[in-house]
Parts: sequence; structure tokens; C-alpha cells
Amino acid sequence: MRMDGDESSNIEDRRGEGGGFGGGGFGGGGFPISMGGGGGGLFKGGFGLVAFVVIAMIMGADPGAILSDIAGGGGGTSSYTPAPPSSSASRMGTPAPATDAETQFVSRVLKSTEDVWHDIFRDMGRPYRDPKLVLFRDATRTECGVGQAAMGPFYCPADQRVYLDLGFFDELARRFKAPGQFPQAYVIAHEIGHHVQNQLGISAKVQQMRQNMSKRDGNALSVRTELQADCFAGVWANRADRQRGGRMIDDKDVDQALAAASAIGDDALQKQGQGRVVPDSFTHGTSAQRARWFRKGLDSGDPRQCDTFRAQQL
Repeated sequence: MRMDGDESSNIEDRRGEGGGFGGGGFGGGGFPISMGGGGGGLFKGGFGLVAFVVIAMIMGADPGAILSDIAGGGGGTSSYTPAPPSSSASRMGTPAPATDAETQFVSRVLKSTEDVWHDIFRDMGRPYRDPKLVLFRDATRTECGVGQAAMGPFYCPADQRVYLDLGFFDELARRFKAPGQFPQAYVIAHEIGHHVQNQLGISAKVQQMRQNMSKRDGNALSVRTELQADCFAGVWANRADRQRGGRMIDDKDVDQALAAASAIGDDALQKQGQGRVVPDSFTHGTSAQRARWFRKGLDSGDPRQCDTFRAQQL
């Protein structure tokens, strides 16, 4: 992978703060490296509503007005506004990131996602707010609770930050046999995909719907949410490669990224962790599904192709 260009100014380096945080819940979206709960099953109520809203938002329509009309209200706007980073999160450190090669790579990938999504949102007539990417070790405080490295990389919608312990990249290469920089970039782009969902209001609607669902159906909704983030990661890769004249990635890079997506499918993780697969406990999708949706975004470069919520077959 060839990732040149500018570095992002939206990196927070907390690695010198150390871990040691205990307890506390967590409400963000993680990138699984160990067994997770939830998932599987078919949707019951409300499925068409989410699909319609997602399509409308991707096409640039006002989701608040649409939701209000569907619900029988008159006009109005969405009650959900992505929360700005809180003062407590801001105080947790904004030193300049380290200058090591790995950190520079992360910063360049982040800058590339900013460039791509600013362009896409501009085409939709919407503003795009850059997230922060926090580098940490072991554990760190977030507006979603205490984030731990064992969770893998994750996005916290409450403070609009992606959290990453760089040790995950070693895990990706050793445990999951997915070496190389493009799988690392895919991981970052997946978490940025959750930020895109947050910016579009998709995350809030999904969370709202989960409150009225059984655990099984709620987990199934989570699968579709995660697969959309995979597809958005593919959209980024397509657009970023085009911006660099097709010189950013090659077939080997793509194969490595697809291998990474397959390695962290729920079925693969469950089989590795407990020797058996429990589809009803899926939260992120199977290996085949994750690879397929990443590939769909990569081949199309079109976020409208990432409508996992209306797809009859994942």
C-alpha cells in the first residue's frame, strides 16, 4: 500500500498517560478481536422505516423531516444532533502525535478519510465534521465509558472519537494472519464508517429501534450496521485510490484486506474462541458477509450501494 500525502491534525496521542482504569460501562461500537454477544435472526417490525431513512440520508434528504412525516407529525426536524466533544474528553489530552512511522501512517489514513468523506458529503449538500482519532495503551476514558484495548478499535458516538491501541495491528498480523498496511487502513476506515453513520443520523435511529426489539432482533440490526461500516470502508478505499491515480493499492493489498475482513467475522471468531458457531449471537456478520460488503464498497465507490438495511441477503 502506498499511503502518502498530508497528515491529519485530528490525532490525540494519550499513550503516555497509561491505563489502569477499572469498571464502567461502554456504549460505543467496537471492532471485535474476541468473542462478542448478540446477533442473527430476521427483522420483525420497523425494518422498512430504517431502510427508507438510510436511503434518504445517503441521497441528501432531510431525515428529520422524513421521520416526522412517517410518524404522522407535521414537519419539524430530527431531535438528534451528534454531540460535540465534551470538555472532559477534550481535557484528556491533545498533544501532538508521535513522529514514528506507524503513527504517521495512521495520521495519513485519517487525513485521507477526511478528504474522501468531505467530498461525498459535499455532493450530498451536507457538512462533514471530522472525528478525532485517539491513540492509547491498555485503557482510556471516553464519553461512552472506559475503553479497553481488549475490545479492539472502537468509535464512541458521544464524543465523536475513534480509539485505537496500535497493538491491535500486531494482533491482526499474528493472530488473524492479516499482515500489511491495507488491512490496518481498513480497520481505521471501518471505524470512520461508524462516524459517517453518526453524522447521517443512522446510529441514533438504530439505537432507538433497538430499544423496542428483542435481543436477537437488536443484534441482527447491529450486524447490518457493522456491515454498512465495512461497505463504507470499501467506499473510502475506492475513492482514495482514485484520488491517487490508482497507485494507492494493488491486488495483493485487496486480498490482504479481504482476508482481514474474513478473519474477524463472527463465525470465525466464535469457532476460534469456543469451537462452535452460534448464529443468534452474531453482532458484526460472518466472514463471508464482511468480505462481501467491503468488496461491494470497494468496487463501487458509491455509498448508496451500502444499503445493508434493505438488503434481502447479506
